[in-house]
Amino acid sequence: MIPHCQLPSHIATGPHVSPFVSSPSHAGRAEDLHVPSSGSSAPFSVAPSADHAEASAGAEPRKHTTYPYVTGNSVLAIKYKDGVLMAADMLGAYGSTKRYKSVQRILRVNDTTIVGASGEISDFQYISNLLDELMTQDFCYDDGCTMTPKEVHAYLCRVMYNRRNKMDPLWNSLVVAGVDKTSGSFVGSVGMLGTSYTDSHVATSFGNHLSRPLFREFQRDDMSLEEAVSLMQEALRVLFYRDKTSINKYVLAKVESSGVAISKPFALDTKWDLKAFVNPSKHAVGSW
Repeated sequence: MIPHCQLPSHIATGPHVSPFVSSPSHAGRAEDLHVPSSGSSAPFSVAPSADHAEASAGAEPRKHTTYPYVTGNSVLAIKYKDGVLMAADMLGAYGSTKRYKSVQRILRVNDTTIVGASGEISDFQYISNLLDELMTQDFCYDDGCTMTPKEVHAYLCRVMYNRRNKMDPLWNSLVVAGVDKTSGSFVGSVGMLGTSYTDSHVATSFGNHLSRPLFREFQRDDMSLEEAVSLMQEALRVLFYRDKTSINKYVLAKVESSGVAISKPFALDTKWDLKAFVNPSKHAVGSW
């Protein structure tokens, strides 16, 4: 005969009551215990999600506006004798998928200014709406004055910094280029946190690492338009060979004192029969 065992007084003896409920190690964790709708009634522990933990701590839930989904890549801009040249491809990448292949990422602001953007496409669309409203307001003043590239650059710096201070930044790197009748050509960059600088050549994203070394060596403020186009195409070709989130479909935009001109989409001549491409797995043992 099995001797009767006296249970401790702090453990209930009901048929459907689990000792875990009253265990000191589980005190205060009732919200983590979930009872299945069928089968055993013994509770099981479920770790709270990150959103639930943040909400319990009084923090705001996750905002998907701070996670880029459809993004554009490098934007390049250089000065030349008569103005500024800007280039970008037309890819809108959904993660690493080349999803949208006709995305225009260079915007004409007015007769003297253009803006290019890399990063989240929807945020750039929001910025485009802001600039449209700004230009409409400028037009309604009808005072014979239009915003200069420097003023547009300063305005975008404030917009980006304002959103950064709200902890909801616009996920873009912007390039502002144009020609001012008094101060000449202008090229400037604005980062997603509101940081900015100006130079004779600017690049964003991967182009900041691959294209700017070429610009430092070959770009001159007094170069002709033909030389600028040739240099820009070479920089785009270097990027296309090495950047997986780019496509061979580009637009060129130029700003001169006579106005803004944006080209139709075009493709570069590429060469893939280089010696290193003939047998790419030669130096990668075990690869396909």
